[in-house]
Amino acid sequence: MLTQIINAKILTPQGWLKDGSLIIRDNKILEVTNCDLAVVGAELFDARGMYVVPGGVDIHVHGGGGRDFMEGTEEAFRTAIAAHMKHGTTSIFPTLSSSTIPMIEAAAETCTKMMNEPDSPVLGLHLEGHYLNMKMAGGQIPENIKDPDPMEYIPLVEKWDCIKRWDAAPELPGAMQFGKYITAKGIIASVAHTQAEFDDIHTSYANGFTHATHFYNAMPGFHKRREYKYEGTVESIYLHDDMTVEVVADGIHVPPTILRLVYKVKGVERACVITDALACAASDSNTAFDPRVIIEDGVCKLADRSALAGSIATMDRLIRTLVQKADIPLEDAVRMASETPAKIMNVYDRKGSLQKDKDADILILDEDLKIRAVWAMGKLVEGTLSL
Repeated sequence: MLTQIINAKILTPQGWLKDGSLIIRDNKILEVTNCDLAVVGAELFDARGMYVVPGGVDIHVHGGGGRDFMEGTEEAFRTAIAAHMKHGTTSIFPTLSSSTIPMIEAAAETCTKMMNEPDSPVLGLHLEGHYLNMKMAGGQIPENIKDPDPMEYIPLVEKWDCIKRWDAAPELPGAMQFGKYITAKGIIASVAHTQAEFDDIHTSYANGFTHATHFYNAMPGFHKRREYKYEGTVESIYLHDDMTVEVVADGIHVPPTILRLVYKVKGVERACVITDALACAASDSNTAFDPRVIIEDGVCKLADRSALAGSIATMDRLIRTLVQKADIPLEDAVRMASETPAKIMNVYDRKGSLQKDKDADILILDEDLKIRAVWAMGKLVEGTLSL
């Protein structure tokens, strides 16, 4: 099957290609060119000068379409993924908040099944917890939180190849052993829900923690204890040049000014965007999986308003926020949604950019950066075409 997108402004690794043409064969990109090609037998789509960019890679997302990945069922996974795909996420790492071992096992089984399906958008499982600092629990389920336990995590890692990322607070007893073990197995270790200061971050980086979960959220910045001042997790991560960060770029979890600061300090190569979306994202539902959570002011909160608890954002909203509110160039905003997360999760060989022989994960955005069409693995996503 051949598909050709013409009259497009295409974002390539070398920059924008004006009046470009992109050809899809089955599930791969066959060619990206500015030559006036007419491909015999191809289904033709005229982009009319709109932006053609790589599909979003969401490496931290809890659910959508009214369903949560913590449910662990195939129906929940498929519903949430389909909801986000319409908004520009073409590759996804389903994320579990702090969970019980049976919940992790159920989700891992479903995730493994879906990863093995042809042309699946599911690239692996992300465990956000349950080895977190109780004082920084935020929207996490407190009864599931504990210190890293090798009697738990070693059997899980040995059994489930689908686990690609696991977050923890590095100051907890056993966290360094945990980080060293999972990274030796090829799993990304990320700093999360933490009170870590510089020495903790420095030691954790040496033991495999290379990423920071929802940067600025559930972690302290510069602070005082009595008369003395101390660097927080935020400054400590900034000082480790090679550590990557993710931000919930909905304009609420992190103000646009701070999104701009993250971009300036870490750069597009070290900062990516995530939805951190809950079940109520991309949905008419106002109900979260966790009964403690409410939706207010365009964000999810604990009902007592003591903490944010996730977002209702989608990938297209993240890109618009970066460009329209944080004054980040569109090409860099798109890279933060596609190329950088793909590199962080080691899937850039096939995801994250529009290049010959890569997976045909493609978005068309209009001048207002609204989604007009989505292709995932060469297939037009139902309900998105509006050219």
